[in-house]
Amino acid sequence: MKIKFVFLNLTQHLMQEPKTGSKDNQHEGTESIPAIRLFSTENGLCSFERGTIPTLKPMNTTTFWVSNKTEEWEKSKHPAPRKQYVITIKGKIKFKVSDGSTFMIEPGIILLAEDTTGEGHSWEMLDSTGWERLYLPISEGAEDYFTKEI
Repeated sequence: MKIKFVFLNLTQHLMQEPKTGSKDNQHEGTESIPAIRLFSTENGLCSFERGTIPTLKPMNTTTFWVSNKTEEWEKSKHPAPRKQYVITIKGKIKFKVSDGSTFMIEPGIILLAEDTTGEGHSWEMLDSTGWERLYLPISEGAEDYFTKEI
């Protein structure tokens, strides 16, 4: 079953201890994974901040699903339908927020979508092979474990 295989491989990857002595691991020894958090501002705009999410921390989610399909409306400005983690399995995506600022999401960076009100965000695929991703909705009222970069 391909979905089970992808989820198990992704879970193993996300739960690995950081490699020591590797110049490729920017968060060496921190026991966390890079993350970007989308959020709604008080005036209804969308912004983002960089940070991390700890490894080996049980997350308060109730379900998950995998997607490799996109519809055109998804690329236009829209708020997140719910507070959720979006884990990219394959693809490189450029997100844009209200002030025109952009950031990249690719495998190894967790997107925390919390911009559930206001105008929301837009995105475009930079990798023409598509975007494969895993959605993990966060349980109502649960901690997201995001730590803002200082």
